[in-house]
Amino acid sequence: MKYQPTNAPQPARNVRIVLLAALLLLTGGPLPAADWPQFRGPLCNGVSDESGVPITLDTNKDLAWKAELPGRGLSSPIIIGDRVFVTCCSGLKQQRLHVICFRATDGSKLWERQFWATGRTLCQSKTCVAAPTPASDGQRIVAIFSSNDTVCLDLDGNLIWFRGLGRDYPNASDSVGMSSSLLIAGGVVVTQVESDSDAFIAGLDLATGANRWKIERPHKANWTSPVLVGSGKQEIVVLLSSAGLTAIEPVSGKIVWESAGGGSSIPSATTGAGVLYVPSSRGLTALQLGGSDEQPKQLWQSSRLRPGTASPVVLGEKVFALSDGGILTCGSAVTGERQWQLRLKGPFSATPVAVGHFLYCVSETGVAQVVDTSKPEGEVVSELNLGETVLSTPSISWGAIYFRSDAHLWKIAKSST
Repeated sequence: MKYQPTNAPQPARNVRIVLLAALLLLTGGPLPAADWPQFRGPLCNGVSDESGVPITLDTNKDLAWKAELPGRGLSSPIIIGDRVFVTCCSGLKQQRLHVICFRATDGSKLWERQFWATGRTLCQSKTCVAAPTPASDGQRIVAIFSSNDTVCLDLDGNLIWFRGLGRDYPNASDSVGMSSSLLIAGGVVVTQVESDSDAFIAGLDLATGANRWKIERPHKANWTSPVLVGSGKQEIVVLLSSAGLTAIEPVSGKIVWESAGGGSSIPSATTGAGVLYVPSSRGLTALQLGGSDEQPKQLWQSSRLRPGTASPVVLGEKVFALSDGGILTCGSAVTGERQWQLRLKGPFSATPVAVGHFLYCVSETGVAQVVDTSKPEGEVVSELNLGETVLSTPSISWGAIYFRSDAHLWKIAKSST
């Protein structure tokens, strides 16, 4: 891998910077615990510590609102305070890019911004240009699309900057479509763009969109998303691909450790209690994380806990892997031993999310199923048929769970929430 440090020449073309307010140049403060600022939530693991999220899903009682969406979209909604943000794409070639903000309390549309794609919009028919999930630092929202167009807005929808990475790096594209989601840490937007033709990970300055650093990656298609590990000055970002694992410092882009060996190129890694759970074609591997610059140590590897498209989820001392066909496998997070299996109504693309000991799984056919993982063999305690194709991972925030399809965004919450 070739590391391009901060002071290296930066591609200047197609970077348009709109400085709207001097305060926005400062890094935002810590996000409230109830916010859901990125793919799979605050800790990139799909687990929420909220209370009051409905266990029995019933649109007759607990449907707070349902909003229409334009075109297509696979990205998850993110929630900052009383605002819900989603991305969509429309047009014959999906060349029209949308960022939409709804009020969380009543579902009213606060604003919508549209942009023309400057990069390649060719995608496999199952996915779409609006596949990656945006991210927020609590003051700004940054969205990326499969065309590698990246836009930064404030929470009121005012443009801060727009950058067409597809023009700066025209070979970094995939005919299937790109879907790695964004991550924000230390004032840097960690942007993973990996294809067979060109591949890199870049740290974009949150205030300007310019490169702070850029690292070349193996030229292989990859749809996993980066994972943030640790806290404060010890934060590192872990990247997963079929070539293995790479950990970097988000502010400087310095590589702190690497681990060879094939990993997944679709489901992402996840963390729990200082352990990194890494999916691959061989199953699931648990790695004990040490200090930020220490090589992780393998605890176990299990071929029986291999996930499909969905990423694994860890709840306490249990780890869960969901196959594409709908087999939910529960294993010991300590030993990797398989404990039980439960057949759900599949197939599945979306990653489950969790609250307490309940796992929320939504199938491609739009059937949301709540699994009580405390039961000896697991048990589906609630179902809700949304009636539309759902490929997006749900989001949880402020006592509510959000589902999205191409056409709609649903908020399910107890009437008292």
